[in-house]
Amino acid sequence: MKKVRRCGAIILSCVALVACQMDSRQQILAMESSQVALRAVQTRIYDVAHQHVTIRTIIATLQDLGFTVDRVDRDLGIVSGTKVKDYQLRMTVTSRARGVAQTVVRANAQFNIEAVSDAAPYQQFFNALEQAIFLERERVN
Repeated sequence: MKKVRRCGAIILSCVALVACQMDSRQQILAMESSQVALRAVQTRIYDVAHQHVTIRTIIATLQDLGFTVDRVDRDLGIVSGTKVKDYQLRMTVTSRARGVAQTVVRANAQFNIEAVSDAAPYQQFFNALEQAIFLERERVN
């Protein structure tokens, strides 16, 4: 009888471990999928070949949206700005060349000290950036 109980306890433990393992995998997959979705919201690709034009346009866009530009590193393609109005929203935007004719722009926002996963601030930034890039192209042509 002791052997049956012991065997039953071992089987029950194994089943519990397998169930926990499946939950962990599902959690990791859900987390990875949400990270991919967030990255898609944070990233846009533009048909702009010149990095300096993109950086200049990002700076102007952040300022138009009420951000104070805190840091610009043209070599690395990084622009950071802070917006303070009853709260602190910090946005860091990176720009890098993709091939010879495109630029990848990725924005990362923080509300106080927490990462922003809501799409609204990113959409607002990218809508304004797209308009600024369009105007820049029209001015150059």
